[in-house]
Amino acid sequence: MRMWGVNPELLCNKHLLGEHVEMHMFAGTIAKNISIQGYLDNKLVNPIEINDRHDLLVIEMQKRGMNHQSPLQKIDINIIGEIDVQKNINELSKRCKICQGRMNENLFGG
Repeated sequence: MRMWGVNPELLCNKHLLGEHVEMHMFAGTIAKNISIQGYLDNKLVNPIEINDRHDLLVIEMQKRGMNHQSPLQKIDINIIGEIDVQKNINELSKRCKICQGRMNENLFGG
């Protein structure tokens, strides 16, 4: 699980939907009082941003004509984490040619 933290417009459909599911997974894990310390240590999630991040992902999903029918279980949390967005951009570019293309298009306006 990970919070990519990049502009949702830059994500391919697979990574957009994947991160959306993972926001639900993080919320459920936190609600059950299961530790996410490993994700915090590896800069993979900022818990205080889960609700807002979910909403941003949903907006982008709807812009792409996707159906959203899974409201996020709201969590009341004050744990602040840090994500390494630049590292995530690099990782996405290596993993996914579609995300890489979307990022290059955004960067170079092509």
